[in-house]
Amino acid sequence: MSSTTLSTPPWNVNQLPGADGRVFLVTGGNGGIGYFVAEQLSATGATVVLGSRNPARAEGAIASIRARVPGSRVRAVRLDLADLSSLETAVESLATEHLDAVVHNAGVALDDPPRRETGDGHELMFGTNHLGHFALTRWLMPLLSAAPAARVVTMGSFAAKSERLDLNDLQSQKEYKPKRTYGRSKLAQMYFSVELDRRLRAAGSTVASVVVHPGGALDSLTPSRPPFHVRTAGARLRAAPAALLVQGKHAGAWPAVRAVLDPAVRGGQLWGPRVFGLRGEPRNEPVWDHLADLSVAARLWDASCDLTGIDLGVVSG
Repeated sequence: MSSTTLSTPPWNVNQLPGADGRVFLVTGGNGGIGYFVAEQLSATGATVVLGSRNPARAEGAIASIRARVPGSRVRAVRLDLADLSSLETAVESLATEHLDAVVHNAGVALDDPPRRETGDGHELMFGTNHLGHFALTRWLMPLLSAAPAARVVTMGSFAAKSERLDLNDLQSQKEYKPKRTYGRSKLAQMYFSVELDRRLRAAGSTVASVVVHPGGALDSLTPSRPPFHVRTAGARLRAAPAALLVQGKHAGAWPAVRAVLDPAVRGGQLWGPRVFGLRGEPRNEPVWDHLADLSVAARLWDASCDLTGIDLGVVSG
C-alpha cells in the first residue's frame, strides 16, 4: 500500500476531518437539510455561521447544535435572500477576514398558487433560491478569495433533473406551476454553480464551485431535533418502507458536507447520494447532460446580472 493511499482514507460521514480555524457559512442553516449541514460541520472545529431570515429559529438551531456538539463555534447572521439590497450589509455582519466555504442551501418552496413576488418584483422561488444566492456570491467573493482554497457549494435538487429552463420565461410570468417553478429555480442554481466554476477557472481564482443535491430527503426519516423537528414513533413506522428508496435530511446533508471538507473534491463536479442518486453516502456523479449546455448557462448568467443589477464579471476578489 502506497503512502498516498495511506494519506487518503475512504470518506466516512461519521468521522469528518478537522477544520480548526476555518469559517463556513450555511444559508438556511436554521432548519431542514441546512441545519444538518451546519451541525455536521460544527463537529470539525470550524466556525459555522447560520444565515437565517428568522433570528428566533436561528437561536433554536444554535442551541440544538451546542447541545449535541460540545464546544462548537456556531453563530448566526440575519440573511434575507429575497431582499437583494440587504445582502451587502449581511456579508459585512459576518465580521470575518476570510470565508472558507459557503453552502448555498436556503430555499423557498411553495405548494400552491397564486404566484408571489419578492420586494424586488421577482417571482419568489426564482428570486430567492437563484437570484438571492447569485447576488450573495458577489458580496462574498472578497472573503472567499482571501481564504487559501475556498468553496462555493450550491445545493441543487433531484427535482431539477427532469426540468428545463425557459430562458424567455425565467420568472414564470406566462405560465406558473409551483412544482415546476421550484424545480426550475433549483436548476438555475445548478447552472449557476457550474458556470461560476468555469469563470473562476478562467480567472485563475483559488475559489472552486461545486454543485450537490441531497437525493430524496424526508422529514419522516429525519432524526428529531426539538423544538423545530420532532419525529413521532408513528411517523417513523409509516416511513419505514420509504427508507428503501430515500433517506432523512441528516443524510441529505452528506454531499454538501463532503463538498466543503474533502480535499479530493474538485470545482465543477456534481455530488449526490450513491444509490440511484436518491439515498446513501455521497459520490461524484456525472454532470447531468442538460447542465453541460454552455449556451444556456451563459444566457442565464447574463440574465441574472440584468435582473439583480449586479455584474459578477470575472469573479475576482
